[in-house]
Amino acid sequence: MLDSRTVASKAMTLGIGTMGALLVFAAVVQYNDPDPYSWSALYLAAAGVSFAALWVPGAWNASAAVAAVASIWAVTLAPAVVRTSFPELFRSWEMMSREMEEGREFLGLLLVATWTSYLAYRGRKVRRQEQRR
Repeated sequence: MLDSRTVASKAMTLGIGTMGALLVFAAVVQYNDPDPYSWSALYLAAAGVSFAALWVPGAWNASAAVAAVASIWAVTLAPAVVRTSFPELFRSWEMMSREMEEGREFLGLLLVATWTSYLAYRGRKVRRQEQRR
């Protein structure tokens, strides 16, 4: 009989690995961005903490740091985001305005901040469980 913790662990491993791979892909497609190095660095940092979570589940500090950077960066783009609508962000593939570009960047930052916050939460929870043993 399968242990439910093993199944959840396998699903979690697959999910974290998949998200890490998608973040690497996000870094690779930044080659034509006006500022590719900062975006690639952020996405690779998020991918790195994702892969690290697979090998060291109790590590949470680096994930929290990436989440903080992404959150602060997102706050700096918030004024541009309120000047556009959500449907307008995806009206075309091309960047039609500065607001559209910053709105899309904002969504990427929210994704990174949310994901890495989750990894930090999960890592901290695992660390507490290890300390109780």
